[in-house]
Amino acid sequence: MDFQHIIEAVGRFMDFAGVAVMVIGAVVSIPMALRGYQPRKLPAGSEKLTVYRSYRQLLGRSILLGLELLVAADIIRTVAVTPTFESVGVLAIIVLIRTFLSFSLELEITGRWPWQKEPSEPSAKHSSEAAPADA
Repeated sequence: MDFQHIIEAVGRFMDFAGVAVMVIGAVVSIPMALRGYQPRKLPAGSEKLTVYRSYRQLLGRSILLGLELLVAADIIRTVAVTPTFESVGVLAIIVLIRTFLSFSLELEITGRWPWQKEPSEPSAKHSSEAAPADA
């Protein structure tokens, strides 16, 4: 088995892993959402997620991870096996499309773009000001 066959096999394995992550994530997300899964950090003042919203977030996360694995598989196969201008151009288009999908999913899941910071928690100073003073 030569180098090209090994790289092709690794690329196929990464493709399989990406699809498997998405399928398993979709299946595992159902009972998690039905049991009332809630993210560890909910934004301040937000209410608990519904079953539907919880499932969408869990499914979105598994799709994001699967897309990352599929991009890695495309990069491995394109750059290591057939680095022609045409194959690199096709790879660039695929990566752009999948990146757009990833950004869209991230916005859907978290409500903010990947480069935006998480909203800060209200400081202890504000909460102590709101509490009545014992005098």
